[in-house]
Amino acid sequence: MKPSEIRATLDRLGSRPTQSLGQNFLHDRNLAEWIVTQLDLRPGEPWVELGPGLGALTEFAVARSANGLAIEKDGRLVPELSARFPGLEIVHGDAAEFDLRELFARGPVKVLGNLPYYISSQILLGFTAEPSPVQSIVFTLQRELAERLAAEPRTKAYGALTLLLGRRWRVQYLRTIPPTVFAPQPGVDSALVRFTPRPPDEVPECDGEQFRKLVKLGFAKRRKQLRNNLAGLKIDWPALVAHLGVLEATRAEELSLAQWIALTNFVAGQPAPPGAAGAQDVHGEIFDVVDEADRPIGRATRHEVHARNLRHRAVHILVFNARGDLFLQKRSRWKDKHPLLWDSSAAGHVNAGQEYAPTAERELEEEIGISAPVEEIARIAAGPGTGWEFVRLYRARHEGPFRLAPSEIECGAFFTLEQVRRWTAARPQDFAPGLLECLRALDAPAG
Repeated sequence: MKPSEIRATLDRLGSRPTQSLGQNFLHDRNLAEWIVTQLDLRPGEPWVELGPGLGALTEFAVARSANGLAIEKDGRLVPELSARFPGLEIVHGDAAEFDLRELFARGPVKVLGNLPYYISSQILLGFTAEPSPVQSIVFTLQRELAERLAAEPRTKAYGALTLLLGRRWRVQYLRTIPPTVFAPQPGVDSALVRFTPRPPDEVPECDGEQFRKLVKLGFAKRRKQLRNNLAGLKIDWPALVAHLGVLEATRAEELSLAQWIALTNFVAGQPAPPGAAGAQDVHGEIFDVVDEADRPIGRATRHEVHARNLRHRAVHILVFNARGDLFLQKRSRWKDKHPLLWDSSAAGHVNAGQEYAPTAERELEEEIGISAPVEEIARIAAGPGTGWEFVRLYRARHEGPFRLAPSEIECGAFFTLEQVRRWTAARPQDFAPGLLECLRALDAPAG
């Protein structure tokens, strides 16, 4: 729309741009089309637009894929969007409060939007926080924020936000956008930025919560040396700086992302995850081999039972909170089976000579760091769906927080059972087969 068309449309709707909503309507159609092309939308791909306004970007997104969802906070504009794009799903709501868990069933989604400056950081961190159903983002942001996100070490713009988002996401500053393409014109330049998830093996793994705490501490007083900002922690500083290959007087902004991850793992004393050099070999674990009635008939290594499809034993635990939401974990990239798929709250094999229930309690502690009573709710026979495991399914209750084992779990979150059911129905390929069997047993009629 031209500026005059924007004014005419708003007049017809009895509306005016609202400063409290950060409304600046894009009127350059060539730029709008170019912005949408940066998302590389393919026919049928799911996408989400935040704050579509009068549909400047929506027009070109819908032309590429009809599988879209628009979230618009200004209720005055929703009827206009519905009339202009009749096949588009439109949610009247605040993108900063939108429940991202609703997007997992759509599959990995692409997200775009011209974000209000006053709330862009909150929205950006929300849509990139783990776990996220997002595979690509193109946002128009205030130029100053965009420069901070894409900054390099040893620059003024480089800071905590650069690292907190950059640990999991690649950030690409695409171009500067002048105020003149908006109506009304903002007082500062904008910038278009693209965010894409880093491949799992691009940077070393670390405890994400520990990383966040250390980065925030390190940048708390930017002009101070890093050792002073981290003085409250018991760190062997000479050993640390030798490990990182930096000077003792280094400051937070002088460390690269890889060095911040190395610092985090040094402080945590984290052992190498499976698959990394020096990791403990789990393939030598010994399990009971059982017959079709779950009676022990011998023993074999983990590798043997999997390679030969021998019947053995396992436990799965579903952890619910007081609201009835179910905690799911995303399996670590280092897992020998079903890496990066979603699984039960905790699960594990029953070692030779051990029993089911004590193993369930042990797995809760080892994988998600909690102690809670377990209640058996189902027994699942060994078969292809369980990887030839006899599974006993347990229920536990806990509100979190959880201490997730980095070598076992990529991330995790609570989901409503309805969200899980829609997700598993739409995208069963996102889940470990054992969890799908457990959910069928959970939903099976009693008796």
